[in-house]
Order: sequence, then C-alpha cells, then structure tokens
Amino acid sequence: MAAATRGGDVRGVIFHSDRGSEYGSRKFGRTCRKLGVFQSMGRVGSCFDNAVSEAFNSVLKVEYIHRHTFATRAQARIRIATWITDFYNARRLHSVCGFKSPIDYEREHRAGLTVGLAA
Repeated sequence: MAAATRGGDVRGVIFHSDRGSEYGSRKFGRTCRKLGVFQSMGRVGSCFDNAVSEAFNSVLKVEYIHRHTFATRAQARIRIATWITDFYNARRLHSVCGFKSPIDYEREHRAGLTVGLAA
C-alpha cells in the first residue's frame, strides 16, 4: 500500500511489524528487498515494541470503525483503507508531527533533507 500511494518509491522506508508468520515469510522478505524497504520486527513478548501500531489501531477503532457500519468485509476494507489514505495520513493533525498531517510532515522532512544535501 505504501508503494502504491508513493508511486512505487519506498526505498529506505522501515516496515515494523510483530513476528507474524506473514511478515517472516520468504516472499514478504523478497518483496521488501526488491522495494528497498528495511524490515524491523518487535521482540517476542514486548508490548512496547509495537506501541505505535497499537496506538494507531486504537485511533482507527475509536475514530472510524466504531462509528460506521459496513455491509460486507470488502466494503469495510475499502472504506477503512480510504479513511487511512485520504484522512488519517493526509488531513488529520497529529501532535507528534507538530500538529501537521503525516504527509505534510514527511514532505517537510524530505525537503529539509534535500536542502541539507544541496548545501
């Protein structure tokens, strides 16, 4: 999904996950290497390693899922993915990002890196 929303360029992105079998599979590892994505996995039994993911899941449930009814699983998948890409990442202000959306924060960060490299 990240590759699709960024036009395929996700080199250098860190994909952090739990130790689920899908994330430890050869196929997933090959896909990450092909895209230039670094894999990171939490330690077994450490809730703190996934605190950011758990906080996101909480926000998703409180702000969206519990406020909507979905006719089918397919509809739920599409509407949740749309909420994440069109609202959560693009317009929702995050205190950890200096009250900017994640997309605006990332753009400013990348612009700062570009300016620093040009100097």
